[in-house]
Amino acid sequence: MGNPIALIKNFLLSETPDSWAVEAKHRIPELLIDHANCELKAASSALSYIYKYPQHEELCQRMSRIAREELRHYEQVRTLMRKNGIEFKFIKASRYASELRGNIRGHEPNKLLDSLIIGALIEARSCERFFYLAKFLPPDIKIFYEKLMKSEARHFLHYLNFAKQFNLKSSLDFTQRVKELKLIEYDLINKPDKNFGFHSGPLVG
Repeated sequence: MGNPIALIKNFLLSETPDSWAVEAKHRIPELLIDHANCELKAASSALSYIYKYPQHEELCQRMSRIAREELRHYEQVRTLMRKNGIEFKFIKASRYASELRGNIRGHEPNKLLDSLIIGALIEARSCERFFYLAKFLPPDIKIFYEKLMKSEARHFLHYLNFAKQFNLKSSLDFTQRVKELKLIEYDLINKPDKNFGFHSGPLVG
């Protein structure tokens, strides 16, 4: 896979601003609570492919493995939270994820293509954020996030490669659609946010 961070930076249109990562240093409880929720949602998203697309056996097998890995990450975040005296609570999907997924087209095979590209974007951004956060956070969280970078980069490649495969089978608009969704992701990650979260933009004020 080479250098995962270089790969991710070449894919995304913008990097996380240092101001966001510095803010995260002072919001560790919020960060970990949101991160745990993100891992649960990632596992649920992976499982949804198995329910929606059982005819695609290779995709289902891979998503089953990704779901198990995301749940292990959830367990590991909960362990970190327990060590730091942080209580878990459920949080609804962030503006970032919900607005990205709001751009999924409603009809197949475009729906599957869009879902996979957006999955790749979310995994790429998560990997990139782990990289930036590792520079600012306490040692136990830093080590954990450095490990997660590699798995998120793998997940990014799995989602993107499946999108490429389905594009070849269906003669879809993969290259153009990636460009369009990257621009939407760029706008979302740079748009000011009122609430801090793992995928939030710069905070207002």
